[in-house]
Amino acid sequence: MLKKLQHVAIIMDGNGRWAQLRDKPRTFGHIKGARVAKKIITQASDLGLKNLTMYAFSSENWLRPQTEVKFLMTLLSRYLKKESQNLHKKNIRFNVIGEVSKLPPEIQKAIAETKELTKKNTGLNLSFALSYGSRQEIILAAQNLAKKVKNGELEIEQITEKSLSDCLMTSGTPDPDLIIRTSGESRLSNFLMWQASYSELYFSPILWPDYSAKDFNNAIQHYMGRERRFGKVLSKNEESFI
Repeated sequence: MLKKLQHVAIIMDGNGRWAQLRDKPRTFGHIKGARVAKKIITQASDLGLKNLTMYAFSSENWLRPQTEVKFLMTLLSRYLKKESQNLHKKNIRFNVIGEVSKLPPEIQKAIAETKELTKKNTGLNLSFALSYGSRQEIILAAQNLAKKVKNGELEIEQITEKSLSDCLMTSGTPDPDLIIRTSGESRLSNFLMWQASYSELYFSPILWPDYSAKDFNNAIQHYMGRERRFGKVLSKNEESFI
């Protein structure tokens, strides 16, 4: 079923608004959102999806009120400690993209332990984007290439799309075929901007805490009905193949 779909990325948006609509603190929405994330991860694994990237905490999220940031870090720490064994049992390999060094030490430790525990798993490749920003990712990649040129390891003419992609945090993972954003917003918000060049974008009006496995399946079915040309005109042979 998912031969055409190798990588789904999700911008999980709407936790705070969902809570406010119910006269609850924003933290209430984050707790519900974490439960939904677990369900979607399970669904992706059961469907046989190879790669799932979830935008869990952006570089801009550090600017939120410190009480909320502290709560999110605590929630993340609890999730990793509680779910690492479950991820391992489901043959899910865990990874993180983002500036991990900016995260609290206990979370860095939990990330390292979960990655080590699941590194040989062969099922779903699950990546959390934590303290992640696409612009910063591209800057770091450019700096990496500049150092290689300065050290004589690379010629300027050898800087290509592939060489830059190889320096990104997502190196080794195919670009997302489908990017889903919840809550009705229609933007990428500094998420996988290089990798999203030819991604299909699916915007759902549903706030993340209300998102379901059925909604996830609907997005996938929408994608499966799309015809991806990557900027070219398909030949009759290619059309019949698709």
